[in-house]
Amino acid sequence: RHRHTTPSEMVEFKFHCAMPMFVARQWIRHRTASVNEYSGRYSLMPLLFYMPEREQFALQSAQNHQGRDADASDSLYTEAVERWRRLRESASDGYTWMVAEDVAREIARIDLPLSTYTQWYWKINLHNLLHFLSLRADPHAQWEIQVFAEIIAGMVKRVAPLSYEAWVDYDLVGQPMSRAELEVLSRLLVGGNEGISARDGASLGAEELAEAGLSAREVRELVAKLQAPKRPDFDLDLSKMKSAEEVAKTMSEAVPGSFE
Repeated sequence: RHRHTTPSEMVEFKFHCAMPMFVARQWIRHRTASVNEYSGRYSLMPLLFYMPEREQFALQSAQNHQGRDADASDSLYTEAVERWRRLRESASDGYTWMVAEDVAREIARIDLPLSTYTQWYWKINLHNLLHFLSLRADPHAQWEIQVFAEIIAGMVKRVAPLSYEAWVDYDLVGQPMSRAELEVLSRLLVGGNEGISARDGASLGAEELAEAGLSAREVRELVAKLQAPKRPDFDLDLSKMKSAEEVAKTMSEAVPGSFE
């Protein structure tokens, strides 16, 4: 609430994570953690690839140049899946052949697609973890990394419930206000020891909002902030969880045959 974050810096979490490389590239932008990633120079890469489900396959957003928007047709998804299949089969064959021919692993791996799974150990303190979650559990983040963030948020809820509740109330769901936004609200509301009430007959039109310094986009954002927030539920469904041993087995089985 008051940004007293020092106690949170004393709490550390360590995760063993497996994710597609394109998710890892977004994840690693958070440079406040210690990371030890699986080495494709030293070890053989698991030929395990991410395939978007039908409901996550969409067209490019016209407004957001880094996001998806309208639903795509079933036929387009079917064609995309087939093209992904051929591309991954070709990349897997090339990688397996080069490794079998004793080509250096650091060279053999270079054409593996971004959908290939990597893994790492990720250690981070609670303060920086909550900042990570604020950005990556947000609806504006790419869906694939949101899934990871939501699961981690569920873990934080179980380990540090008081910090979790404060984070949700004051950061994730809470909204900061700009000077112009506060000025607009002060014209509409009056507060005192007895509480808060609306000023008699107070209203602000588009022209008055512009005079207060709010652009059309900022007005839309302010209106969105004033809507009753929906509190997210990050409870973990343990029935859907796989054990660490199961995940390790899946990764191990995806590694091409031994060429030692």
